[in-house]
Amino acid sequence: MEQLRWKREGSTLVLAGELDGDTVQSLWQERAQVMAGVQTFNLARLTRVDTAGLALLIHLVDLARKQGGELALQGASDKLQTLVKLYNLPDGLLPAFTSQ
Repeated sequence: MEQLRWKREGSTLVLAGELDGDTVQSLWQERAQVMAGVQTFNLARLTRVDTAGLALLIHLVDLARKQGGELALQGASDKLQTLVKLYNLPDGLLPAFTSQ
């Protein structure tokens, strides 16, 4: 298991490692601090995302919206995009993925 890591680069939150049921707790506990002013998630360095990780992403997007912002999702793997499609999530629950 690869630990979840994150760092801020301006208004971008860069996530790396595994975002899954075993690792989401650390980010969940710090979500309010971590999300302040975040406008973009860079997901390119995530090696694995499961349903718990997807649920956390949805929650963080919602938190950003409640703070008055819209979030961009960059660099999502094909596997993550497939997971989102398989869950047939309602339109608008997550912003569109971008390749950058």
